[in-house]
Amino acid sequence: MRGELGAAVVGTGFIGLVHVDALRRLGIQVHGVVGSSSERGAERSRAAGLPPAYESMEAMLADDRVDVVHITSPNHLHHAHAKAALEAGKHVVCEKPLAMTSAESADLVRLAEASGLVHAVNFNIRFYPLCQHLHQHVREGGLGEVRLVTGHYLQDWLFLDTDWNWRLDPALGGTLRAVSDIGSHWLDLTSFLTGSRVASVTADLETFIKERHQPTGPVETFATGKPKQSVTRQVKTEDCATILVRYENGALGTFAVSQISAGRKNSLRVEIDGSRGAAAWASEAPDELWLGHREQPNEVLYRDPSLMNQAGKDASYLPGGHIQGFADTFRGLYNAVYQAVLEGRPASDRYPTFADGHDEMLVCEAVERSARQGMRVDVERQTAG
Repeated sequence: MRGELGAAVVGTGFIGLVHVDALRRLGIQVHGVVGSSSERGAERSRAAGLPPAYESMEAMLADDRVDVVHITSPNHLHHAHAKAALEAGKHVVCEKPLAMTSAESADLVRLAEASGLVHAVNFNIRFYPLCQHLHQHVREGGLGEVRLVTGHYLQDWLFLDTDWNWRLDPALGGTLRAVSDIGSHWLDLTSFLTGSRVASVTADLETFIKERHQPTGPVETFATGKPKQSVTRQVKTEDCATILVRYENGALGTFAVSQISAGRKNSLRVEIDGSRGAAAWASEAPDELWLGHREQPNEVLYRDPSLMNQAGKDASYLPGGHIQGFADTFRGLYNAVYQAVLEGRPASDRYPTFADGHDEMLVCEAVERSARQGMRVDVERQTAG
């Protein structure tokens, strides 16, 4: 049945090709990609061993073989691309952020829910097996009442003033950068793990590298090396942030997010302290979950289906000792999404939907307001939609 479903991917950068890889591993036929230009699409299709690229978004949407559209284009195009795909009757998986503003994301939620189509946002971090295990463990009271959530999301790929990416341009990436790009993953993951949304935030943002050298040619995400030719650009989006969080269940949280932390390639860490115990997990050691106790020895649970609860087992497809990593989380997310496509209806309890993407937009806008006003602000859900 999986082989009968067809997909197309909009965007041919780093994350677009991760989508392609995950789909291939699930046995989903990728009928083609849409590049930023027909030339770039053709070049990347050849390199990836894919069918010829579509000449345009419109050509892809007219292809009856395509059941699901994966949107990995720059942020400013998400709303238009997702809307066009839904209006063409395609199921949609969209990268985060879902849109540039909460007004745009609310529009997509209305359209998606009215369509009856499957819609998902690519908060893939939820799909590490031990995150699934921890989610169930917390839900069943394993940590008791959640009191404190701490952690960080640190990277170094924009550490130098010669590092450049389209996300640095607010017109393409939005007025938030580090928080929206990677901090949103931490916020979504902690809400998923605790079962509670973010109620309010106190945020401090800083742009330490205020001038950067933009190469005159195209640059891939996570590319290294100094450009041969460049122009100087002023930068206004944040390099890093510290954020205090209060969740709707009363728990407190604090985390740091940075794209200029030397040596940190992709370090997401979360610790949850409850009234019965604690748990900690880090993305750079994804098959280990630390469990903290007061009156007995601490534990380390390694990802092993024979030792995990049902949610952890369901997310594992390799035996213990065979590490499941970053790319496998995409496989896990799309496995849930495409099962819903086969069933012919959305399944919001299995994967993050456009509603989750919209809620993250509201949280990010609260972060911006807090930083601008220098005070704690509430997430304004009552005015959403």
